[in-house]
Amino acid sequence: MIETLAIVTAYLLGSVPFAYIIARAKSRIDIRDVDIGNAGAGSVIRAVGLRAGIVVLVADIAKGTGAVFAAQALEVGLPWVLAAGVAAVLGHIYPVYIGFRGGQGVATMIGVFLGIAPKSMGLALAVMGIILLFNIRKGGSRRLFLVVACGAPFVPVFTYAVYDSVTLTAYTVVLIACVALRNRKGLRHPGSITRRVLGETESGG
Repeated sequence: MIETLAIVTAYLLGSVPFAYIIARAKSRIDIRDVDIGNAGAGSVIRAVGLRAGIVVLVADIAKGTGAVFAAQALEVGLPWVLAAGVAAVLGHIYPVYIGFRGGQGVATMIGVFLGIAPKSMGLALAVMGIILLFNIRKGGSRRLFLVVACGAPFVPVFTYAVYDSVTLTAYTVVLIACVALRNRKGLRHPGSITRRVLGETESGG
């Protein structure tokens, strides 16, 4: 019974649509109907503003960490804590409060990893920061894609190196793969999101 409570709590917490709420409050828009149709921090930054987007980013990360901490507070076993992390990410992607149309799950996944394996996620974030700064200096136009694509593989590597745990390492690999599958269109066509943000069509018009 307590395990079910941990999973349900994590899903409901992950479902809180901060991007949708803040975009509605600030600009009276449904964030899913503008930009790339994603209820996440990136869309809010572009459609509403940097400050609002940063608030959404922090809140979405906190959802993942909070779900893990809530499960740990309920003193369930590690498998259930890990399952709660998955539930939080699924809640972000398929939020019950707004018709199951949510975001991509990346920020909430980062929050889950910060709760479960904070040292390795912290190291991976440092790598992502270096990649971001380097690409900014080079004037790159696909910074966010490069940060995620190049930084994600470091999470399981650091997790194994720091925690020496096959279970945690496998968990990071599986969760990253699931989120990548959710975002497979962006992975196959990394420039498409950039073009849509710039208001260009896929045919270059």
